[in-house]
Amino acid sequence: MDTLANLRAFLATVRGGNFSEAARQLDTVPSVVAKRIGHLEWTLGTRLFERSSRRVTLTEAGHKFHVRARALVSDFDDIASELKRDQDALDGHIRLRAPTSLTVLYLADILAAFQRRHERLTLEIALLDRSANPAEEGFDIAVSGRADSYEGVVDEPLCPLRQVVCATPGYLARRPAPRHPRDLADHDCLVFNPTGHSWHFNSASGPISIDVPARLGANDNYVLYASARAGNGIAVLPTYVARNALADGSLVALLEDHPLQDVWLKALIPVRKRALPRMELLLAWLREHLGGTPPWERPGRGA
Repeated sequence: MDTLANLRAFLATVRGGNFSEAARQLDTVPSVVAKRIGHLEWTLGTRLFERSSRRVTLTEAGHKFHVRARALVSDFDDIASELKRDQDALDGHIRLRAPTSLTVLYLADILAAFQRRHERLTLEIALLDRSANPAEEGFDIAVSGRADSYEGVVDEPLCPLRQVVCATPGYLARRPAPRHPRDLADHDCLVFNPTGHSWHFNSASGPISIDVPARLGANDNYVLYASARAGNGIAVLPTYVARNALADGSLVALLEDHPLQDVWLKALIPVRKRALPRMELLLAWLREHLGGTPPWERPGRGA
């Protein structure tokens, strides 16, 4: 049997949860899917699924194999797409992961303009704020403001991502403004869960890391922004979220003598994808529209 067909049957079964749904996806019958899975298990010498009357679930070996199988099929499809492409036309598919609030406020327009320029490219965009290896999750590129790096993934800097510690005047009327990062221990703090409870500052004597108490934890910056605007506590917010509120005074910047440590927005691209022409094109587009001074830092550009 065709090994590639067996791999596609395996991936469809993982997505569908049973042979019937996998068969529907592959436009075949369940018995053919079951036969392909059986042959793949025989080839590998291990069971990939635990079977029941209604569902199949991955074994431990199946979970390990799933990551590699998805990468193998993705690589094959990329090579096939490159070989079939017209000499002068750029086409293909890009799976992109990006932070929710940044995409809603800015990246959505940038990516829409990119696709308008390149009509034969298709995009699939997932808004996720947690850190994860794009190669393992099947993404071609991930846009991230996190410091995390991964083996087999290239980090491509895009632009500085300035952040600010802030609160409302109303909150500061009730609680004395912190003068030093250690004063945050006595405040209600609004915490971005993916980066944790430690806030990192610079000072004349070196870096300072403070573990803050969380009155609110959330995995989206706009949720933290709304809570800060309601006067619920002190938040660390990217300026692309907070800039208008800082400009009109509804939020006040704090601890300006102790700036937060530098953060960069970057693109994470699996090494095996980096040289693809469509990835080169998208990376150049992101750098053109985000590089230097990002749009949320430019005069007259509100969120």
